[in-house]
Amino acid sequence: MTETHSSPQLLHLVFGGELEDINGLTFKDLGALDIVGIYPNYASAHAAWKAKAQQTVDNAHMRYFVVHLHRLLDPEASTKTS
Repeated sequence: MTETHSSPQLLHLVFGGELEDINGLTFKDLGALDIVGIYPNYASAHAAWKAKAQQTVDNAHMRYFVVHLHRLLDPEASTKTS
């Protein structure tokens, strides 16, 4: 069965891990990255990001990120004006 979408599918990846330095973006252990998931829109990705970030608030080195996969998959689409 195919799923229909009323809005465009804009994929977002949420992932995180422990950083070597709180001011940097280098992870301590790439094998230990937490891939939270891929979401169909920014709102659901942001909710997942916020939940994971709040779970790890006591570890200052732990960071979660939202990656706009749709921009990587179709870079020209993000530069088009509607």
